[in-house]
Amino acid sequence: MTLSHAAHVPSPARPRRLPAGLAAVTPAFALVAVVFVLPVLALLLRSVLEPEPGLQNYAAFFASTTYLKVLGNTFLVAATVTVATVLLGFPVAWFLAIAPGFWSRLLFAVVILSMWTNLLARTYAWMVLLQRTGLINRTLMNLGLISEPLPLINNLVGVTIGMTYIMLPFMILPLHATIRSIDPSVFQAASLCGASRWQAFTRVMLPLTATGIAAGALMVFVMSLGYFITPALLGGTSNMMLAELIAQLVQSLLDWGLAGAAALVLLVVTLAIYAVQLRFFGFGQARS
Repeated sequence: MTLSHAAHVPSPARPRRLPAGLAAVTPAFALVAVVFVLPVLALLLRSVLEPEPGLQNYAAFFASTTYLKVLGNTFLVAATVTVATVLLGFPVAWFLAIAPGFWSRLLFAVVILSMWTNLLARTYAWMVLLQRTGLINRTLMNLGLISEPLPLINNLVGVTIGMTYIMLPFMILPLHATIRSIDPSVFQAASLCGASRWQAFTRVMLPLTATGIAAGALMVFVMSLGYFITPALLGGTSNMMLAELIAQLVQSLLDWGLAGAAALVLLVVTLAIYAVQLRFFGFGQARS
């Protein structure tokens, strides 16, 4: 073999190695695939394979006024809870950002501890508070504000109150981080330019915190769509949400096909909302 031929002999291919970062997270991806992705895919496949191949489960879901009412009720509760958490969480996050160190740490600890408390215990506590003989109704009657107990449980009012309380930390934390990142000199500049407090809030504060509001609202809305325990205990069967319907279809009626169809509807709606919000706010991208 001449030297020129030897120069053109291809070298043996080296095995490709995964990037160091990808290799480190591969076990985590595998775990998520096994415990989350595969069961979800199996449930969704059942929606088109049981009781026979086809889309009859989806046709039955959208043809039923009962199921459509549950779907509408799910969106209504999720939207109401999201709006309530924004209205209540914004002033709390603002106070956390501007309060003196002791009060800020104390309130922050209260917010975090409320997240660590058992969800079922918190829901049962609201059942005690909201019932006809509960503390809220008795206090209002003793003050002479009402003449008879208000229906605060087994309806949408109870579900909204309970879920708003549970979701508040998920709105407060991203808002607090966004507000803390704002330079206070921005508001001083607005004041020097003649802006009133309301103008500084609407034209400076809200635009600068829009990303935090959007992030918290997305988290609260998506979590509310799939909530189960609180609506089941505080809302009753007449105010069922989609997650409770899926659980009943699986556990009581053993209708895995229809349950899979309902689950896919919920999944598609959730992903669509996330895609729209990502399109308009571009989380994770640099913003000018």
